[in-house]
Amino acid sequence: MLLPPVILVNEQDEPVGTMEKLEAHQKGLLHRAFSVFITNAKGELLLQQRALDKYHSGGLWTNTCCSHPLPDEDVLTAAHRRLMEEMGFDCDLEEIFSFTYRAEFDNGLTEHEFDHVLIGQYDGPVQPDSSEVMNYKFASPDEVRRLLLTAPETFTHWFHIAFPKIAVYIEQ
Repeated sequence: MLLPPVILVNEQDEPVGTMEKLEAHQKGLLHRAFSVFITNAKGELLLQQRALDKYHSGGLWTNTCCSHPLPDEDVLTAAHRRLMEEMGFDCDLEEIFSFTYRAEFDNGLTEHEFDHVLIGQYDGPVQPDSSEVMNYKFASPDEVRRLLLTAPETFTHWFHIAFPKIAVYIEQ
């Protein structure tokens, strides 16, 4: 099964080519990605638990939605598309920062991403795609901090990096 291509980038997020997603993760090549964090009116974060059969990090808790833009897509368009596909809703989004990270997984895959982080607010119904999302919940930043301290292994690698910056942003 061929997965869609990802955009390979350099450390400045300039495109340098494309590659099938699984191959890019097998080779650990830097590629463009995004992470969407949705809050509700109470300032709680909408977390998702990744479906167990995801190609990595299955069953782990993470931000509302994350993925990769297609070669002909900008990050914002891709984020709106994937938010609807994964969680069954869309809302206004704003990019607030980006970061690069590398994480190696037990299955031989490596995430090496230039990750654009977007935030939005939403208070309506959530209808996740069960092939993408096993569970979801809203949690306060304090509850997330507690969970990260008591059960850090239940969260994705990139969530550990992005959450502290997001928490500062939403608690202003």
